Amino acid sequence: MLHTSEIKAFLDAKDKKGLKDFLSDYGAEEIADLLNHLEEENLLLVFKAIDRDLAFTAYELLDINFQIALLDLLPNKLVTLIINDMSPDKRTALFQELDNEMLNKHLKLLTLSERSVALHLLGYPENSIGRLMTPDYIAVQANWTISDVLSYIRKYGENSETLNVIYIIDDKGILVDDIKVREILIADPHTRLEEIIDGRYTALSVLDDEELAINVFSKNNRVALPVIDKNGLLLGIVTMDDVLRLSKQEDTEDIQKLGGVEALEEPYMDVPIPLMIRKRAVWLIVLFFGELLTASAMAYFEDEIAKAVVLALFVPLIVSSGGNSGSQAATLIIRAMALGEITINDWWRVLKREIVSGFALGLILAIIGFIRIGMWNYFTNVYGIHWFGIAATVSFSLLGIVMWGTLMGSMLPIALKKLGADPATSSAPFVATLVDVTGLVIYFTFALLFLKGTLL
Repeated sequence: MLHTSEIKAFLDAKDKKGLKDFLSDYGAEEIADLLNHLEEENLLLVFKAIDRDLAFTAYELLDINFQIALLDLLPNKLVTLIINDMSPDKRTALFQELDNEMLNKHLKLLTLSERSVALHLLGYPENSIGRLMTPDYIAVQANWTISDVLSYIRKYGENSETLNVIYIIDDKGILVDDIKVREILIADPHTRLEEIIDGRYTALSVLDDEELAINVFSKNNRVALPVIDKNGLLLGIVTMDDVLRLSKQEDTEDIQKLGGVEALEEPYMDVPIPLMIRKRAVWLIVLFFGELLTASAMAYFEDEIAKAVVLALFVPLIVSSGGNSGSQAATLIIRAMALGEITINDWWRVLKREIVSGFALGLILAIIGFIRIGMWNYFTNVYGIHWFGIAATVSFSLLGIVMWGTLMGSMLPIALKKLGADPATSSAPFVATLVDVTGLVIYFTFALLFLKGTLL
């Protein structure tokens, strides 16, 4: 653990040598954690003080915003060394966050070979596997012997992203199989690879969505997966560390959307307040106009409320129960879709399950509501001789609105996915607002059915 008080003393004194000696025993992860929490002027001082190799490694571990800040602070010579040294996948993640002017400026700092790699990766659609892959891997041919493979690994393995898995291609570069290094190490040196491979492998398509990579990695115990084009040509690999980072980002976006907030591209404390207000205001305005429909529905049934004021007492109970059931269903379905547990084609199975679940949940609340009104009237006579009609209205309304909320919450994410939108957009507040309006219609419809000729 870094001793921040000692580091602060070195920074205050601008003691670069003392800082360098103090930080020499720390690893890249600890240095990156320190850099992520420093002001810009201190960021530059610490970065220049540490060993160059350590600095390059720590740079890749920094948050994107700090990486961009250092690009502006460091001299071009050092920036050139850093971005040429970065792994292609990490550099792609950085470059796609830069504006066109900065991107062009830094592309010119790359060597011809690295620039070719960078442009190649940036050419794939945003959020595709191609943006996530790295071309640093070991590929060998099936007719090689184990001895040939080991010699090749010793010669070129240093620059590979991972050596846990070796990829086997034919003479045209088409992926044939992959094999764990463990199997190579225990095999006879004179054995040819084609004698021990089975041709079964899992690969990702270069144009697949990044979310697919998360699902595939979650189902396969792999540290890396090969990436191929439509013809099976091996283009690169995707590693587990990139997928974990991506999964964290995707989960964060989904949780924010579920709360009725546009996804934040930066950490909470780094988001400017005006941008934070804009991100939150959009959905609040949409939901506000949705709630205006609720007010309109209330106004439509104004005469019924005037005749039986007691009906107004149960409005919050009715609409909140529907909103809560809808939010529950939406959350469960959105998460199940994110984990690959259900797809669009499962909509009918989901619908049948949610009809049963909604009916059961609604029935439970209906029974509780009926008993509550009956007991309350028994002790206080607050609802008078028409208590049974009121209890029936509330109970059947709860049954109907909970079923409706459950169906809305489960079907809306699937419908949005079908239309190509993000299912998380059907956030819990959005579902609740939609159910509020329909809940009032259901409630007063049952009120007319059970209380017409008595209270109404």
